[in-house]
Amino acid sequence: MIKSMAVILAIAMAMFPLAAIPQASPQQAQPSQGPYQQGPPAPSQNPNDIREQDRVQNAGKVLGEIMNVPETSPKFFLDRADCVIVLPGVIKASGWIFTGLFGGMFGRGAMTCRSGPHFDGPWGAPTMVALEGTSWGFEGGGEAVDFLIFVMNPDGANSVLTTKFKVGGSASASAGTVGRDSAAEEDVAMRSVLITFARAKGLFAGAALTGSTLRADGPANTKLYGHHVDAKAVVLHGAEQPPACAKLLLDTLNQWSPKNLSNPKFR
Repeated sequence: MIKSMAVILAIAMAMFPLAAIPQASPQQAQPSQGPYQQGPPAPSQNPNDIREQDRVQNAGKVLGEIMNVPETSPKFFLDRADCVIVLPGVIKASGWIFTGLFGGMFGRGAMTCRSGPHFDGPWGAPTMVALEGTSWGFEGGGEAVDFLIFVMNPDGANSVLTTKFKVGGSASASAGTVGRDSAAEEDVAMRSVLITFARAKGLFAGAALTGSTLRADGPANTKLYGHHVDAKAVVLHGAEQPPACAKLLLDTLNQWSPKNLSNPKFR
């Protein structure tokens, strides 16, 4: 009897092999897509990534505030600069925070240059830069200082973008003066690689950064552009389009100084 029931059951299963099993639809049958097959990733919400965009926007804001004060506007130097570095809110501290027993400073910002092989075109995409040092000479004091640095020739631009550039060591850096003596301004512009200014507590004046270093900030550039970039290729050869956060900075520069007025033979 048991054998007969087993034979009947086997015959029934053979007649209806998969009738009771639901079939997967063609869409369901496709393999699941990996993370790199679903289109570009959404914009990063990582605070560290967003911070770089904020720094570039803040650089544009700081530059605009400085240029919009006629009595302190350093337009003479801007008109003769190949590149500009804006470092908002550089922090100065003492004790063990930066350099052991000595005071130190650290700041990050953006550098942009005029486009074209002769630095005579519109201002181009920025690179992130970092400033590090042990002190600064600025009578205004203050714990957080905005720095504005004019790069006056191609050698200075190349040095900042390709090396850890020691201000006052591998090149001549001068603390600028604003609107005091046009002949003195012309002399400073001709003989200096970098011209430095600082603003703290409402006071804007020349600042000595001798002994500090400037360098391209590679990790910050990766966060700003979303992939690894070469700072020199971005700034000097237009390898990247300017990010949206650079609009205020570039608009301000193109508004105040659309043309390079420096004499090429002195650069």
